Amino acid sequence: MKNGNLGISQHVLVENQFEPAKRLPQYIACLSATLGALAAGMVLGWTSSAGTNGQDLQDLYGFKISENDFSLLSSLAMLGAGAMCIPIGLLTDLIGRKNSMLLMVVPFTVGWLLIILSYSVAMFCVGRFITGAASGAFCVAAPMYTAEISESSIRGSVGIFFQLLLTVGIALSYIFGYFVNMFILSIISAITPLIFFIVFIFMPESPVYYLQKNNEDGARKSFIKLYGAQYDIESEIREKKHIIEEKRRNKISFMTMIASKVTLKGFIIAYGLMIFQQFSGVNTIIFYATTIFKEAGSKIEPSICTIIIGIIQVISVFVSSLVVDRVGRRILLLISIIFLFLTTFILGVYYYLFNDIKVNVESITWLPLLSVCIFIIMFSLGFGPLPWMMLGEIFAPEVKGVAASSAGLLNWLLAFIVTKFYNVVSMAAIFWIFSGISAIAIFFVYILVPETKGKSLEDILKDL
Repeated sequence: MKNGNLGISQHVLVENQFEPAKRLPQYIACLSATLGALAAGMVLGWTSSAGTNGQDLQDLYGFKISENDFSLLSSLAMLGAGAMCIPIGLLTDLIGRKNSMLLMVVPFTVGWLLIILSYSVAMFCVGRFITGAASGAFCVAAPMYTAEISESSIRGSVGIFFQLLLTVGIALSYIFGYFVNMFILSIISAITPLIFFIVFIFMPESPVYYLQKNNEDGARKSFIKLYGAQYDIESEIREKKHIIEEKRRNKISFMTMIASKVTLKGFIIAYGLMIFQQFSGVNTIIFYATTIFKEAGSKIEPSICTIIIGIIQVISVFVSSLVVDRVGRRILLLISIIFLFLTTFILGVYYYLFNDIKVNVESITWLPLLSVCIFIIMFSLGFGPLPWMMLGEIFAPEVKGVAASSAGLLNWLLAFIVTKFYNVVSMAAIFWIFSGISAIAIFFVYILVPETKGKSLEDILKDL
């Protein structure tokens, strides 16, 4: 009896030797990985500093850039990003999450060098496509890495890091673009991926990748760097190995996955959210912010308006990271899309009065800036980060890879379409189109999108 009690006491003593996981190394690794998002944000915000239809860019480089050329080189980054969504998924499984992201510094550098040294529109276009491809790779690899290295209690907050650093990159591009010309801005943008490389090279590889490759020693070393030596590493490895083995045992064909009603509904929700995200008009505003304010006749300098938008976007995404686990995904999506509908409708009315029927709007020239600021705030609180976050919540593990890659591809292709063809119709008409699509999205979210806050994967799948 005494021996039995002693055994229990020793077992308790061993358990008490373990400490909770250290969070600081996890936060540092996640922030280091999402420095790639900072570089991607610089790509997205670059064209906004080029002047109306690229006039400043044309004056600086000394060759003609037509309105159609400028819309093409603006939108080609989106096409490049879409082209990388599926290949980067294969690459991360082949050489690892860390090495895949480090490798993307090469296309980033090549693309920016083509832009910096351009002597033709073709060089600009190729450079934009390549930098877009590198940006798209980070949109898949960085969230995958941060989700795999972080413990569940902080996974929600670090999941917002990517969107936060992306908006910081866009804001920095706006700010630098105000003070320097496009040539210097391109050089600064080219340096950003190199900073990422220098910082991230010291971070550990994802332990999940090591376990997928049956490398327990590598996974153990990664966990020690991320969670600390006093954490119960062996239990963590056993749990992760069990999940990987279950996934391998339950692996089914793509067609079988699609045939499942739960999976099909998940795809409808994921694709729907991506469609409505892009057709809300966000990339039109981000890419052509300076042009939008110049054409609105704003009394505030268009470049200053653009900087204000960039800063507001960063603050809003940060706030979203604080409230998303308290308020819930569905309610934030609904509030967000209602305001996107209202603000784009108001912008359409303003441009109809100002451009189409030439009404004197001098007393309300502040309206476009206010509308765009509210649009950016509400987009960043809901329809910006949440569709990406919910991708990881509404699919079973064996479907998640296909879902993330295909939804990412769809998102970037839609971004290309919206960015390329935004000027086919008048400013009033394009904003009314965005408003109409957002109105449809309100009903889509209300009827189809489930609340996932605080629910396990099993409960979410039951809801679906």
